[in-house]
Order: sequence, then structure tokens, then C-alpha cells
Amino acid sequence: MADDKWHWQEAGTAWKGVGIYHVTLTVPSREPLLGRLVIPDNDPTKAWVERTELGEAVTEEALRINRYYPEIRVIQHCLMPDHLHIIYYVTKPMTKSIKTVIRGLWQGMKKLGRAYTEGKRPPLISPELNSGEIDGDVENTELNSGEIDVDVENTELNSGTTNGEKGKTIGDFAFPIFTEIPFIRPLSRRGQLQTMIRYVQMNPQRLATKHLKPGYFRVQREIEIAGRHYSGVGNIALLQAEHFMPVHVRRTMVEAAEHGEQETLRNYMNGCVLAARKGTVMVSPFISPKEKEVLSVLLKEEHPIIMLADNGFGEYYKPSDALFNAVAAGRMLILSPREYDDKKSHITREECVALNGMAEQICSIEQSPE
Repeated sequence: MADDKWHWQEAGTAWKGVGIYHVTLTVPSREPLLGRLVIPDNDPTKAWVERTELGEAVTEEALRINRYYPEIRVIQHCLMPDHLHIIYYVTKPMTKSIKTVIRGLWQGMKKLGRAYTEGKRPPLISPELNSGEIDGDVENTELNSGEIDVDVENTELNSGTTNGEKGKTIGDFAFPIFTEIPFIRPLSRRGQLQTMIRYVQMNPQRLATKHLKPGYFRVQREIEIAGRHYSGVGNIALLQAEHFMPVHVRRTMVEAAEHGEQETLRNYMNGCVLAARKGTVMVSPFISPKEKEVLSVLLKEEHPIIMLADNGFGEYYKPSDALFNAVAAGRMLILSPREYDDKKSHITREECVALNGMAEQICSIEQSPE
């Protein structure tokens, strides 16, 4: 059963009522058929995507959806070299579900892809700008095979080659291009829309940062620490720091604070920040709300951090928001002891306890003298 957090539509109106949806259309081969990343002056903040003819056609098709469905407005969109993000706002109930609408859009995209590859090859992509650092989304690995217009519980839409289509080769490219059903996610929680708008807007800058600093964003496997193996993203040199300290706000501190004894909790949280200011690398899964408060200060003050994650890293993993900036600056290492699971949606108490134990184990490492 899908996560209950997405069960927000009124009974009988699943996927047909008013709502906001994030849709992603991907070129499964990850070839930059839709555009070319441009980074003026090697400055990621200036990065933008120059569209190919196919990218232009795909974008126009996605933006003019309200010609056929006037109930739908476009809030934000961003074309990347190998995928398109778009946020749709359904302003009033429709007779068709949004899944049916997106299925129709997808069929149109596939026709564009066929016509394009049959007629011409995309412009050549500069190897300096696209040397394997093609942007991707963790979300898109959640797609599975099957029908698009399904029950509301099947929130994560399905992926794979459909209608028995087989890829043929023309030049260096295969068609049909868009064999994956688009990913679609309803946005319902407070603050989710603004977060997603920023995420979509920042895509070119994130891809440019990954291109300019590929080492920090490349998933590193088989990192051995105290006999345990991890995968990691970020600055592995942080493991050579002289001093480490775990961040673990215990439940007894929080319960005591709720009953009026706040000094212990306050002193502990302040102590974590003071230690970081002296150069100590803070280590934690940062799971509880109070631990997240400490993390927020550490990120704001730009201190080094090692974070333990409860899930591994997909092929196109990238950290989000402030974590991304910390990784790019070499101030963060994210470690996970587990393989990536695209179905994982929550963390158990047992996993929390295990991750806290790993953080303490990392902090116990004694560095050998030079």
C-alpha cells in the first residue's frame, strides 16, 4: 500500500480533483537529447540549458496542455539535457484523471521523439560540458511497469517499455526515446510546493556544480570504517579529521525539557555547536527534530559534517538543498551502510538505533600518527 501521506483526494475524486502535481519526463538512456548545459565563466549560478530542436518541441508540448485542458495551469518548468520537470496546477475538478491527461501527453512526446530521430540527429554536445555528468533524479528510479490510470494507492507511476515497442537505432541514438511513463507526484503538505519550485528552478545550477566538482558527487563504494562497509557521497577526507563527536539527542533530554527541565537539552545542543566551532567533525544520522535543529546550525555556520543515511545511493543520487551546497564545498560526507532501495519510504526505530551506534563507532576511530 502506498504511503498514507499521499491519500489526500476526496473519496470518488481520486486524481480528478483540484491539486498540484510534479511531473518528470525522462530520456531513459540518459543521453542529452533535449539540451546542452552551458556554464558561463565556470559559474554554476549562471548555468542554463540550450535546447535542442527536440527539447524545444517537448517543452512547447508540455506548456500548451491548457489548450486541451483549460483547468490546468503551469506553475513552473525546467528542461534539462535528459529530462523535463513541470509543475501542473489543476484548478477545478476534471472528468478525466490527471493520470489519463499525462498519459495522453506522454503519447504525444513519444511521437515527437520518433519524428525527431527519423528526421535528424541532435546537435553535437560539447564533451567539456557533458562528460558523463548528466543530471538525474532519485525519484525517477521509483518507476515500475504497468498501467498509468490506476487506483489512487498506486502513487508511484510505473515505468518500462510499453505497447511492445522495440528500440531501433538511427545513427548513434535509439528510438522511441520516451519509453518510461512519466513520474507524477501530488504535492499536498505545507511548504511542499515552494520547496519543489525551488528544486525545479535550481536544476541547471545543481547539474553545473556536479560537473565542475564531480569527485564529491560520485558515489563511492566499499568505504571500510572499523570493519563495516559503507557507500558514500561527499568529501571522504573528512574521515581523516583529528576529532569527531556524535550528535545524539536522547529522548530523556527531550522529555525532561517538556516537563520544564530544559537546561540539560539546551547545554547539550549548544555543546555540539561549540565543539564544531573548534574544528570537531560532527557525526550523526540527524533524525530527531532536535538533532535536525543542530544540523541546521552546523550547515548555516559551515562546519564539517558526516551524516549517516538509512538508504543507499541510486546511480543518479544527489543531495537536496543545503546538503547539496555543503557537499559541493567539501564540508559534508554522507555515508550509508545499505544498498539503495527505491521502495524505502520510512525509517524504523531499529534502524535509528543502529545508525546512532554507527555514528558513535566512527567517532571512536583513532587516527594513526603521520
